[in-house]
Amino acid sequence: MLDTMYKKRDARQPRSNNGWKKRGSGAGNGSRPGNGSRFGGRKFTGNTIDINRFISKAEPVKEEEVFEPRYSFDELKISNVLKQAITNKGFKTPTPIQDEAIPAILEGQDVIGLANTGTGKTAAFLIPMINKILSNPREKVLIVVPIRELAIQIQEEFRILAQRTNISSVVVVGGANIHRQIRDLQRRNNVVIGTPGRLKDLIDRKKLDLSQFANVVLDEADRMLDMGFIGDIKLFMSLVAKKRQTMLFSATFPREIENLVKDFLTNPQKISLKTRETSKQIEQDIVRVKTGGDKIEILHDVLNKAEFEKVLVFARTKHGADKLSRKLHQKGFKADSIHGDKPHNKRQRVLKMFKQSSIDVLVATDVAARGLDIPNVSHVINYDLPATYEDYVHRIGRTGRADKLGTALTFVG
Repeated sequence: MLDTMYKKRDARQPRSNNGWKKRGSGAGNGSRPGNGSRFGGRKFTGNTIDINRFISKAEPVKEEEVFEPRYSFDELKISNVLKQAITNKGFKTPTPIQDEAIPAILEGQDVIGLANTGTGKTAAFLIPMINKILSNPREKVLIVVPIRELAIQIQEEFRILAQRTNISSVVVVGGANIHRQIRDLQRRNNVVIGTPGRLKDLIDRKKLDLSQFANVVLDEADRMLDMGFIGDIKLFMSLVAKKRQTMLFSATFPREIENLVKDFLTNPQKISLKTRETSKQIEQDIVRVKTGGDKIEILHDVLNKAEFEKVLVFARTKHGADKLSRKLHQKGFKADSIHGDKPHNKRQRVLKMFKQSSIDVLVATDVAARGLDIPNVSHVINYDLPATYEDYVHRIGRTGRADKLGTALTFVG
């Protein structure tokens, strides 16, 4: 029995002109601290979240609210080779964060970017950094991210944007072969993308000299704070070149991040595009589970509905994610799981299968809640409650991305 208030809707309903609104409108990564079951060392408090915060109607974007960028990519002062790569990537007009950040970074300014997930911030720092390296091949860029999947995702986008430039990158993350990464670092690389634990390990082994890096990107800074990496970040910033350009991107701006900015950024341009905690493009509702009700059977009935095409299901623990995915597989769903204890190669294989729709239900811990760009997720289901409302915001941010509508459902007792 389902006791829900949400209405069926087409999660693929098109939005005009990328659906951008005008400015001002309405874990386990093999890198030490934090994992998908411990919530980065935080006490689980999900049962204290007011369930009314899990309910919100999606609001279609009005034509007059469509974002109009100040610049076109063609007008930016960047290499023609890079402009062609942007065209090949399929980018037509800059997103709000790109429109604000790219010109500032091209001018050499430090930047703080506060924006909701799925806003195109990766290209916002990659485009000007690639252009900077094209102008001076001696430039080196350090990109620090909380989880290995995000590092690999950034490298994939970098390779597309840096095609035909002879600029190379290397990813250094926990869970992967460190000796291979050391060999890769010995080659000429302009860009190093890594998770804090593995970066520190390489520094301790004297295989990575950060003094050569005069460009630093801290992506998902608040997530790294949650996972206990603030000390490592301070170490990295103390080791990179004294004269540097720093870009910090974060969904939130807690006091620890504010202090980091004061210590390590110089007169940064602050770009704040967050207008609300959750996207208007996401229909949010609850699924009530009656006392004694079979939770898995309820999930089975929900997933059997035709509109549930590509679904990300969040479980609280690694064991719970594996167990739930096995039960769903037994019930005939193409399902698998992802969490911090899975080997690196298997995590990448499962993630690739989900992106390519070889599986249509992915059960995950909060390792998949931040930063990952998984196209066309029609629904997010919080099978287990998140630890905090902030975790909820990041979980449901996996759907309703770019020009798509999405739906988020949360199971409550």
